[in-house]
Amino acid sequence: YLPGFYGDVIPFALFLIASFTDFLDGLLARMFKEESKLGELLDPIADKIIVATALILLVMDQTIKNYEVIAAIIILTREILISGLREFLAKGKIKLPVSNLAKLKTFLQMFSIAILLTGETGNKLINFQDYNAQTIGIIILWLSAFLTLYTGYDYLRKGIDHAISEDNKD
Repeated sequence: YLPGFYGDVIPFALFLIASFTDFLDGLLARMFKEESKLGELLDPIADKIIVATALILLVMDQTIKNYEVIAAIIILTREILISGLREFLAKGKIKLPVSNLAKLKTFLQMFSIAILLTGETGNKLINFQDYNAQTIGIIILWLSAFLTLYTGYDYLRKGIDHAISEDNKD
């Protein structure tokens, strides 16, 4: 545990590096047409592990607290449910491609977490019309939670439609 400036900046920097390299890896794979089935499987899992770990730690240290924990629970629950749905559909050789809204959701989740990781140092550096870094991070977290619900519903609907159409073929 590092208090103060370094305790805020080091987790922020590590999270930013992990998020950026994850984004860059996907971008380069698409640019150079080096996409693989393994990468297709592991990339969303890596996103979920990064987000889930950070959210749990932010709840544990009370950066995310009170009713704000609901946003974290929404995000974590959706990620688990949709991962299960993808796994179930994969057994039937059904792909559920990642939508652009889901990509935006992941970006907003990671962006909000990065801001929240800045702690008191971020509050001193970021102040926009009486909203400090932590408040802005929580607002973006809620926005990502709403997108999480919407994209989760969308995937669930598409998954059920696929499952029903496959059952009707049999």
